Amino acid sequence: MKKIFLIVVMLLSVGVVLNAQETQDATKNEPKGQAIIQVFGNFHTGFGADNDDRGFELDRSYLGYQYNLDDGLQVKAVLDVGQSNDVDDYHRIAYIKNAQVTWNAGRLTLDGGMISTTQFKMQEKIWGYRYIMKSFQDEYKFGSSADLGISVAYKFNDVVSADAIIVNGEGYKKVQMKDGLQYGLGATVAPVKGLTLRVYGSLNESAQKGAKDAYNWAAFAGYQNDRFSLGAEYNIYQNSGFVDDADQYGLSVYGTAHLSKVVDVFARYDYLTSKDDWNIGKDESAAILGAQFKVCKYVKIAPNFRINIPSADGADNGYSAYVSCFFGI
Repeated sequence: MKKIFLIVVMLLSVGVVLNAQETQDATKNEPKGQAIIQVFGNFHTGFGADNDDRGFELDRSYLGYQYNLDDGLQVKAVLDVGQSNDVDDYHRIAYIKNAQVTWNAGRLTLDGGMISTTQFKMQEKIWGYRYIMKSFQDEYKFGSSADLGISVAYKFNDVVSADAIIVNGEGYKKVQMKDGLQYGLGATVAPVKGLTLRVYGSLNESAQKGAKDAYNWAAFAGYQNDRFSLGAEYNIYQNSGFVDDADQYGLSVYGTAHLSKVVDVFARYDYLTSKDDWNIGKDESAAILGAQFKVCKYVKIAPNFRINIPSADGADNGYSAYVSCFFGI
């Protein structure tokens, strides 16, 4: 009887151990999701020629969800709710910013769908203040931050990686208005810890008779450590708007000093110019200086001062003060 009892106890113990192991394995492999909620807002006031430009502004909201599946698969869907020139400024329009599937397999990463583009993702990361101001190429419409297509990235080693992308070339707000495609290639080198060097080039096919293909070229260098970050980029946009010789050139330098865990100070300078001054009405130098305070894990507040110096003769400089706010999880 005792032997039978011992056997039963042993079998039950083995069953409990196996069940616990299965539960643990299931927990490890269980898909995990994460909500994406980001809200950008500000209060701003202009000075001098911009004195009438003041008020509270809800600049943009990102609402979405990211889900990690088995075998390196991830799905993400994000809505971008923001302003549009197509409607009254009091209204907002929602766009599908991301609707993508990502597959990570060791050194290889594949993305498909409405994906984030690679044109200025690295620059935006080093700049680090998207809720305050877009990175240079995004701010001056050299390209779109998302588009419909596919991309592939491969990390050869800890120093060198490369990426390629094929998208419609219209951005995520138009999706597909024409028949041309945009092709991009990028290479990134990290020779020492904290230092990143990157070059990128793209061809955007023209779909209209008589129009020219557009080309985008970018060179970037950035450095980050626990105390500060620095970035510099030079950009060329040839045949912008698919117009022959409508070339634009742009320089952007920026940096951040981390004073403490909750306080950063930052500065940035942009310079935009055009070939033979064809875009003189929008060419300018611009600078921003500010500080960021991390109120808590989910809230950031950044008072900042901005100056815009138009290249056109006789145009007034613009001065403004902002209190930019971020909420996100």
